[in-house]
Amino acid sequence: MHLDMTVLQILAVLLLPGAWCQSSNNVVVEAKNITIPAGSEAVLPCHSPRMVWTRDRLKDRQRVVHWDVVRSSPEYSVERVLDMSPGARQRVYNGINKGRVFLPDSAFTDGNFSLVINNVVATDKGVYTCNLHHHYCQIHQSIQIQLNVTKSARREKRYWDGEKTVFVVLLGSSVVLPCVNRRSLWREGLQEDQQQVAHWDFQAPGVRANKAERLVDLYASGERRDYGLLFAQRKMSVEEDAFTLGDFSLTISDLRPDDKGLYSCHLHHHYCGLQERRIFRLTVVPALPSAPTTSPRIFQNDVPEPRLEEVESPHVVNVILPEHRGYFVQHLGYFLATFILLAVIVVAVVVLTRRRKKREMDFELRRYDRGSMMSGGEMTLDSTELRACHQELRACSQEPLNSDYKNNLLKERGMAKDCNMDFEGKMWK
Repeated sequence: MHLDMTVLQILAVLLLPGAWCQSSNNVVVEAKNITIPAGSEAVLPCHSPRMVWTRDRLKDRQRVVHWDVVRSSPEYSVERVLDMSPGARQRVYNGINKGRVFLPDSAFTDGNFSLVINNVVATDKGVYTCNLHHHYCQIHQSIQIQLNVTKSARREKRYWDGEKTVFVVLLGSSVVLPCVNRRSLWREGLQEDQQQVAHWDFQAPGVRANKAERLVDLYASGERRDYGLLFAQRKMSVEEDAFTLGDFSLTISDLRPDDKGLYSCHLHHHYCGLQERRIFRLTVVPALPSAPTTSPRIFQNDVPEPRLEEVESPHVVNVILPEHRGYFVQHLGYFLATFILLAVIVVAVVVLTRRRKKREMDFELRRYDRGSMMSGGEMTLDSTELRACHQELRACSQEPLNSDYKNNLLKERGMAKDCNMDFEGKMWK
């Protein structure tokens, strides 16, 4: 039986690793532009509570593994199967599972946290969750496996349903639910203080990132390495208890134009897999002019001098606006607009006059045509009638002057009127 369990564990490790792939990434968590006048002090903040040094002396309460199971039938329930830590024995919560469900004793040595279940029963069906917690590094990981129980050996299988691994096992057999994590974080024999580092780099304008200058290295063990003259001259500084407070801020005093550039704070916690980077672009501007200070006036015999009221004289400011091209163009536009308006009026008058003359000519022609239609044909006068009318006109004009008319003008007007009436009468005949 012991040999069978060993074979099952080896198969679980080799064929079903179930390991978490968590790589340590150097993540940029903050980037800022900072502008400070020359001569002042600059503080580039770099804080991380995960870098606070709390040494795990006992190594028994920082790492914990526990298995839970969720059952949906006959009723929904969540049950803790067992848990285990490096400094304590594994604890099984249900008395039915004691001696039947367990973890390997070397779990925190080789990183194999697989759950072994002997003599599988129908009530073992459910969704099992392997949970790994590292309280010191604030890391929590989990993996789910579904266990189904069958009475037919032909139905035994293992497959992936798109979310988790599913095991279909035979009733009364043994099964190993794999949970393997071989990261050094979960194993013994590590020196935590030797894998916790913080350092500052400086990149001057025009310098590549791989040519950046190292300013300082800090180690959780207390070792410190300063580079260059800036730290030797106390112009740059980082707190001595940085790993106690989690404050790795860089202080730069008496800023100068040469101090501008790119500063980066790197936090490495190799034990916990933490890799963080914070970038600050520092710009140094000219110093602000100091405001003039006036010394206090001292009065003799503590008697203040009389205050004279000053009357401000009105200030007259003459503003001369030079003429520009827009002024000439504006007046030229007014002139052209007036000329175009007059031209339009003249054209309108000419057109209306021509239309009126054309209407009068049309009216005369229509009147002449109407008279021709009423006569029924051409009006012809006999030569004898015309000759008679002519003689009458001459007779009328040769009457003696001793008539009854008082005025020769009236007489001639009356004679002409009578002759016209006789002439028109004969024409209409």
